[in-house]
Amino acid sequence: MKSILLKSLLIINFLFIYNCRAQTTTNDYITFYNDVVPKLNSIVPTKTQFYGQNFSNFSNELQNKNIDVVLLTYDTKTAPGIKYYVLNLFFTNHVMWSIANDNDYQLPAISITFENEIPSQIEQLTIQNQGKWNSNLAQFFSNMKIESIRFIGLNGYNSQDNSLK
Repeated sequence: MKSILLKSLLIINFLFIYNCRAQTTTNDYITFYNDVVPKLNSIVPTKTQFYGQNFSNFSNELQNKNIDVVLLTYDTKTAPGIKYYVLNLFFTNHVMWSIANDNDYQLPAISITFENEIPSQIEQLTIQNQGKWNSNLAQFFSNMKIESIRFIGLNGYNSQDNSLK
């Protein structure tokens, strides 16, 4: 009987600790979101000034606002398509991304469409860097001209409003 009671208490404690950990990580995501989104929103009204400009100018603006790009993906301009024109920038790691998905939270991101095709080396660079943003990737895009910029997921972490800015 003592053994069953002891095991039950251990399991209950384990579940309690796990639940507290999950709550903390959810709170960490909310804190992250509430930190990065106002910074991104401060760029939204001026995004058109970067159209026709080199990506390096926009990248500098992100740095000036203390916005750290963490991950990237690339995409085609139209579906179906085989040429890449779109760079998607994310500001959180895979763990926080998972928390956002698990809780149906908005994931802030920027989608940049370039005037010209992204060179095919992007595939190998992304694999090499495991999708993580770094100075080499920033340099790779630096002289590419921006056609348009869309801000995604800035309407509140738990909002159902998916409209772009």
